[in-house]
Amino acid sequence: MDDSQGGRRRWLVLAVGMFAMTSGCAFQFGLPYLIPALRDEGLSLSRAAMLAACPTVGLVLTLTPWGAAADRWGERWVLASGLGTGGLVLLGATAVRGTVALGACFLLAGAAGASAHASSGRLILGWFPPEERGLAMGLRQTSLPLGVAVAALLLPPLAGHGRGTALAVLGGLSVAAALLVVLAVRDPARAGGGADERAGNPYRTPVLWRLHGAATLLVVPQFTVSVFALVFLVDERGWSPSAAGPVLACVQVAGAGARLAAGRWSDVAGSRVGPMRRLAWTASGVLAVLAAGAFAGSGVAVAALLAAGVVTVSTNGLSFTAVAEYAGPAWAGRALGVHTTVQNAVAACVGPGAGALIGATGFGWAYALAVTFPLVAAAVVPTPHEKSDRLTSRA
Repeated sequence: MDDSQGGRRRWLVLAVGMFAMTSGCAFQFGLPYLIPALRDEGLSLSRAAMLAACPTVGLVLTLTPWGAAADRWGERWVLASGLGTGGLVLLGATAVRGTVALGACFLLAGAAGASAHASSGRLILGWFPPEERGLAMGLRQTSLPLGVAVAALLLPPLAGHGRGTALAVLGGLSVAAALLVVLAVRDPARAGGGADERAGNPYRTPVLWRLHGAATLLVVPQFTVSVFALVFLVDERGWSPSAAGPVLACVQVAGAGARLAAGRWSDVAGSRVGPMRRLAWTASGVLAVLAAGAFAGSGVAVAALLAAGVVTVSTNGLSFTAVAEYAGPAWAGRALGVHTTVQNAVAACVGPGAGALIGATGFGWAYALAVTFPLVAAAVVPTPHEKSDRLTSRA
């Protein structure tokens, strides 16, 4: 095994990529923890929430262009320039006043930091051999919950010293990550013109579209469960928020472990889509128990809710690995950008949609509807005999 797919460097590259993703996710998805500080500045709840959503909007708008840039110019400088720019914008935002100007800063920071999502996935495709990619991508996918956890731990106490202090720390983390990428990351060796160029646009076949579609369908039950888990435990089961919070934090940790276990399973099985399909079936079964428990007002619903919080996130790394492998080095950045864009766009709609359904009909019907999405996803996932499952693809 040559150095591009062996030795210690690939694990260093993965560690730095995870730190970069975690730093980006801390401000892209962690700004809701600044909402109390923004309200202390006189903003209404709706305006503060709108500001907190601006980085995600910027992220969705630029994921695919960043992926195309990584395909063309390589991962290292795309990753470093995006994160560095996002960090500098956040540092500049410490001196900004006014809702519009602050929203523009958050939008630009999110748009710049989106480079981490496509570039870090491409690094794994290039540096890791097929029998390790599932585990490596599973580790990479833990960066999102880690980033949110960092924000949850740092932002509330930092905001006590002023909103500017919190933004300065977030910006400093991103700039530090960008510098570390420049120092430690090297782009993986690229194969010469040959097979990848002859293969052409991978979107000419339905395989990538099916992978995008299946993974997006699986986002619906994931967010239906996670967004309203605290509300269900408090309103339906009578838990206190202080008791429910630590339990749900443990579910997040278990979910990260499930991503890793699923990735390792796919490495050993030599298949991404086989485990993905089986986990989708499992998710449907758990959600069915949850829906039945919610209708009956049974305590079984609590155990099913916690299990659903773990199993519904377990396929996340598998879909990203399958997309990168099928797209190949020449298209992986763009394909991962599309994959992340579609998932985030749908995830943004799940909360309001599921919330309206719960308000109108109750939790039972919302969970019952969620059962159908993994079942359809299992049918949409490509078969193991299609090219998407060829672990020795074009990497």
